[in-house]
Amino acid sequence: MAKGKRNNSIRNTKTRDSSSKKIFDDPFLCAQFLRGYVGIDMLKDVQPEDIEDMSERFLWLWQEERDSDSVKKIRIKRDGKVIVLYVIALIEHQSSVHYDMSFRILRYVVMILDEYAKDQETLHPGITKTKSFQYPPILPIVFYDGTDNWTAARDFRDRVFLSDVLGDYIPSFQYLVVPLQKYTDQELIEKGDELSLIMLVDKLRNASDFKKFKDIPEEYLENISQNSPESVLKLISSIIAVLLYKL
Repeated sequence: MAKGKRNNSIRNTKTRDSSSKKIFDDPFLCAQFLRGYVGIDMLKDVQPEDIEDMSERFLWLWQEERDSDSVKKIRIKRDGKVIVLYVIALIEHQSSVHYDMSFRILRYVVMILDEYAKDQETLHPGITKTKSFQYPPILPIVFYDGTDNWTAARDFRDRVFLSDVLGDYIPSFQYLVVPLQKYTDQELIEKGDELSLIMLVDKLRNASDFKKFKDIPEEYLENISQNSPESVLKLISSIIAVLLYKL
């Protein structure tokens, strides 16, 4: 399919991946995730209007198993200036750990920086050859809702043979893992936001888990239903319906 002509509908047949993908596709929920679940101070004030989806520029290269990935351009105000930060959000729902995640991320990093350089050259010919030119920061995040601990190496260097000898000459970066299971139900309820409700449902693994819902305070659900935008409520309903149907 031609670049930039891709349909925005989710083709991914993996239910949990597709549901999580909707979270990152929605600016309201994506901003909520970056503010409250990542733990990076410079993202604490990110708003939906600060987020630009760049996924179609990169995901068209991949097959279905990558449809759940997202690439965002985030504009952040810092020291009176607006800076650009790219976020790669990869969704991993399998109980088994994806051990080659660092290489998967590396491919995205290279593509993003290459596209950025091309864009800057179009705007300012020759700028990438100047001493002052700098590439934008990229934050790779893995949202993991599996039940096992994440044990894959988080630094690409650790996946390379002889890194103990040639480490200074091997690309080194780490990615951030946000494991759903690290949050207790009470911690999610205390957050009191729309995303916490989706994550509570995402934690359900079998019918017996439904018993936990009788302990959810009524005021928690009422606050979400009364104060959330109608479009977000419809999206939450859609995501929860898909997850429950799968169960």
